[in-house]
Amino acid sequence: MAERGRPKGASGEESRALLLDKAAEEFAQNGYHETKVSSIVKKASLSQPSFYLYFKNKEAIFEELEDIFRLRIVDFAKKSRLQPDLEFSTAKERITYGLKSLLEFLSKNPNLTKIGFYISSRADEVKIQFIAQIKENLDFEVDAGYFRQDLDTQIVAECLIGMIERLTFSQLLSQQKEPKEIADAIVNLLLYGMIE
Repeated sequence: MAERGRPKGASGEESRALLLDKAAEEFAQNGYHETKVSSIVKKASLSQPSFYLYFKNKEAIFEELEDIFRLRIVDFAKKSRLQPDLEFSTAKERITYGLKSLLEFLSKNPNLTKIGFYISSRADEVKIQFIAQIKENLDFEVDAGYFRQDLDTQIVAECLIGMIERLTFSQLLSQQKEPKEIADAIVNLLLYGMIE
C-alpha cells in the first residue's frame, strides 16, 4: 500500500474515480439508506480514511453522483437541438442519433442511471430540468419549421421524458432491447403516429 491507504501505483484521481464507481454500484443495488461507507471502501479495496480524503461523508458522494447524472442528461438534451434548414430525412436521422446516444449512455452507466432516474430524492427535479430543455429545443424547432405550429411542446417534452424513463427501466436496463431499437421506436411513434 502506498501512503494514505491508496493501492500501490494508484493516483488520487484514480482512487477518487474508483470510489465514485463503487459507490454508484452500492447505491444502485442497496439504496441510499442501506449503503454504508464501509461497504463502498471494501468494494474499492481502499481504507475508510482514504474515503474521507475525497468526500466529506456518504451524502457528499451520493450528491456528486446525482450531479454527474444531471449534468450529462442536460448536456445530451442541449446537444439534441436541430439546427435550421435540415431536410426532413436528415432531421429524423439527427433526432434518432441524439436519442440513441442518450440511451447508450444510460445503458453503459446502469448504476448512475438507477440513481439519477429512480433512487435520488432529486430525480423529479432532474426530469423537470430535462423536460424544460427539451421543450426549449422543441419551441426552437417549431419556429424553424420542423414541427406543426400548434404543437403543445410541453406535452411532447413530458411524453418523451416519460417514454425514456419507462423504457430505460423496462427494456434498456433489463437488456431486452438495444438503444437503437428503442430510439427508432420512439422517433417513429412521435414523428409518424400509430395510423398507417
